[in-house]
Amino acid sequence: MVGDDQDWGEHAACRAADPDELFVEGAAQNKAKVICTGCPVRTECLAHALDLRIEHGIWGGMTERERRALLRRRPLVTSWRRLLEAARSEHEQTPGAEDGQWGATG
Repeated sequence: MVGDDQDWGEHAACRAADPDELFVEGAAQNKAKVICTGCPVRTECLAHALDLRIEHGIWGGMTERERRALLRRRPLVTSWRRLLEAARSEHEQTPGAEDGQWGATG
């Protein structure tokens, strides 16, 4: 994880992007999501949007529609940040994770 709760945005791939590029609708959302690919703070960004129930824009590589669907599927999650950090930690400890190798279920 990068720093603490307050500084993750300073490391975001989109920090220099025009906000109008991230708050789009329709097919333009797929183009906006590309900005998130490889972002070092994608997990923190997504957790932030989910925990705060941010309704608009691309956050952590997900559209508002995708985030709403995720929230509906997991209504008992009280902290997306803790959940996503735990999942990332578990993934990083998985053999082959550093090389981008995935098993049949990955």
